[in-house]
Amino acid sequence: MSCARCNTEAPLSKQGWCAECDRAYDKWVRQYASDVIWPLLTGMTILTSVALVLPLLGVGSLIATLGVFTGFGTFYGLSRYNVRRRRRQFLSDSLPRAYLPSKT
Repeated sequence: MSCARCNTEAPLSKQGWCAECDRAYDKWVRQYASDVIWPLLTGMTILTSVALVLPLLGVGSLIATLGVFTGFGTFYGLSRYNVRRRRRQFLSDSLPRAYLPSKT
């Protein structure tokens, strides 16, 4: 099978890319290592507000426990969204136009 990114015939990874494209993506995505900060802060803000503030306001502990799962779910969902967004960005911007496979 050919690589989904560069169309070379090589063994493929789970994403459908050759080893060279996988290494290029790993190198490229490290520039954006700080992307983990905003999903983490958002998830922890939700976790703190729901799990700590609601019991102080008199809401039951079951709701506070659900707040913990909500905060972690927010963090997980936002981080998955971020990974997909960066992968799409890498696929659209990483190769010069001459190297992109033509549709003939």
